[in-house]
Amino acid sequence: MKLTEIQDLIKFVSKSGVNEVELETKEIKIVIKAGKQSAAPVVYQTAPQQIAAPAQVITTAPAATAQTPVATTPAPSEDAKYVTIKSPMIGTFYRSAGPDKAPFVNVGDSIEAGKPVCIIEAMKLFNEIESEVKGKIVKVLVNDATPVEYDQPLFLVDPS
Repeated sequence: MKLTEIQDLIKFVSKSGVNEVELETKEIKIVIKAGKQSAAPVVYQTAPQQIAAPAQVITTAPAATAQTPVATTPAPSEDAKYVTIKSPMIGTFYRSAGPDKAPFVNVGDSIEAGKPVCIIEAMKLFNEIESEVKGKIVKVLVNDATPVEYDQPLFLVDPS
């Protein structure tokens, strides 16, 4: 199962109001649960295969369950004119390619669509996150080397 298919399934579950979806193939079993307290679904993997999932992946016995509350960030009205670059997956946010390297972008930098803005590490894979918009970085919303959730705002960009 591809990462985009898992992301689409999670989006469907969160928008449809369904509390639980279970998908089982020969290789993996995925259970996505949207709890009453949690705004985002949680994915469980019970098969021994590794997949890059955009939600929390826990290898567990079928009887054990866990959910992590999602931190929400209220958007002030003055930030409404900016475009938000959001995390396409769950993982660890890094502003640069290495500890001795310069950050991909800083506040005030101009960016083009397709330019890398950060790295998100998920399951020991380092994924370059590229900008989908052209503009100027106004604010970095996440500290370096901190965990991020799926769809969490990372940067504010002024498209003008």
